[in-house]
Amino acid sequence: MNTKKVWFVTGASKGLGLVLVKKLLERGYRVAATSRNAAGLVQGAGEASSNFLPLQADLLNEQSVAGAIAATIAAFGTIDVVVNNAGYGQLGTLEELSDGEARKNFDVNVFGSLNVIRQVMPYLREKKSGAVFNISSIGGFAGNFPGWGIYCATKFAVIGFTEALAAEAKEFGITATAVYPGYFRTNFLSQGSLSLPEHTIKAYTAARETELIHEQQVRGNQPGDPEKAAGVLMAVAESDTPPLHLFLGQDAYAMARLKIATIERELNANEALATATAF
Repeated sequence: MNTKKVWFVTGASKGLGLVLVKKLLERGYRVAATSRNAAGLVQGAGEASSNFLPLQADLLNEQSVAGAIAATIAAFGTIDVVVNNAGYGQLGTLEELSDGEARKNFDVNVFGSLNVIRQVMPYLREKKSGAVFNISSIGGFAGNFPGWGIYCATKFAVIGFTEALAAEAKEFGITATAVYPGYFRTNFLSQGSLSLPEHTIKAYTAARETELIHEQQVRGNQPGDPEKAAGVLMAVAESDTPPLHLFLGQDAYAMARLKIATIERELNANEALATATAF
């Protein structure tokens, strides 16, 4: 009898999701993985087998999500670990991006994960165990990147609902972990994973400089190894006490500590003024 945990991973045809699925399969886990394109998923991770269930799913369609989860239960009997990994980057300043561009990024990065959570929680509650990993970004903790505001906002939202989920699911023995990756050497900064604004405003020089830096300097030179990131997720999933907040990469740690120091400084500087508000 296979006693290894069953994983359900979204956005698994490329990037960190694909690396994670392949590492899990190498180590004998049973994995259900979703993608908008099942052919791409099979090409990257292999054909369906007794341990691998590739699924084509539209995360914005609740019936499609429910079907993918039901298919996983039917194939493997349970789900133990859920990884909400599907998402994409959206460049553009807040003024530049249209309502449609902003909402589309929220639909995929936020509401897609909420659809998975909504559909999988009944199974996890019934068996009174499970772990949910919601992949955010260091941009979900520090948003001071010109031209990344909407993307950062989606990732801040992921942190907010993960904290709430952890509190709500605790009584059922279910854990929730928000993951904050820094820069990992995947195709995240490549076409198909990163959208540019349909209309740009010339005045925003800082945003354009940020785009150029990511295109010419960061892409292909990211310091993080995605295989090692996958190893961290696997180790944490086997832990008795998975953390609520998991920062991934030295760069993520450096940016998080910089923001924490900024907050501490501003708390102290404004405390006398800002706390003199009681009746």
